[in-house]
Amino acid sequence: MTGGDESVDDEEFFALLDDPYARAILVEIRDGPRSADDLTEVVGASPSTVYRRIERLRDQGLVEGEHRLDPDGHHHEVYTARLERVTVELTATGFEIDVDRTTTADAADRFTNLYEELSNR
Repeated sequence: MTGGDESVDDEEFFALLDDPYARAILVEIRDGPRSADDLTEVVGASPSTVYRRIERLRDQGLVEGEHRLDPDGHHHEVYTARLERVTVELTATGFEIDVDRTTTADAADRFTNLYEELSNR
């Protein structure tokens, strides 16, 4: 299986896509970041289930986390989907699978985003 510049474990990847909680999490964070607490509510799973799925999705490079600051000074992590598309093609030698992901922000971009968020408060 190809996955850009990241390695992909075929069995784990397909197990994640077969998992209803992992799929629901990906759908919920597709259009924007959500916290684990939000995901727990909308997915209808326990916090430990949500965190386990997020960790598995993160291990496969399908989810990215980012720390955010609350107005009261506390911080929390929000998650965004990196998965854009999965293509499965039947060829003469078997299946060819391609995983397209969004690019990850580098440390400078994350710092800039954090600074801008703090400046707008």
